[in-house]
Amino acid sequence: MQTNQFLPQKGNYQSLIVYQKTECIYDITFYFAHHFLAKNDRTVDQMVQAARSGKQNIAEGCAASTTSSETEIKLLNVAKASLQELLLDYQDYLRVRDLAIWDVNDVRTIQTRRVCARHNDSAYYRNAIKLRSDETIANIAITLIHQADIFLRKYINRVKDDFVKQGGI
Repeated sequence: MQTNQFLPQKGNYQSLIVYQKTECIYDITFYFAHHFLAKNDRTVDQMVQAARSGKQNIAEGCAASTTSSETEIKLLNVAKASLQELLLDYQDYLRVRDLAIWDVNDVRTIQTRRVCARHNDSAYYRNAIKLRSDETIANIAITLIHQADIFLRKYINRVKDDFVKQGGI
């Protein structure tokens, strides 16, 4: 980032790991909602929109960062809230169908965390989920949402710290 510009240009949102994770979450959610929920179920649109909101608000926040750190922080928090809404939808889906929400120490969760930590390319997930059950796909999405939440929290804190240290609009 050049500091001699009046309005310094920030980085490309597509290079952010958190954005890449939310793109994976969106693609998984789109597939999941259209394959495992009834077409007339309002949850289809709600889940897809929550996943989209998580992704899009990161992109919009990064775009707004050039002129307003406050707007960037607000949009990143909207992304975080949207992902929490989506997390609840996945947990509800599993609970009401008596499917397992994998425990944090479950071997499947540990393995999924490792795989998700290594893969931020949505094409990887689009191929992998075709072979998985609804329970497994939902738990993969839950794992990615938790990872994205951690990255978002760190990113928001960094933006806040930068704002305090360097000032901003």
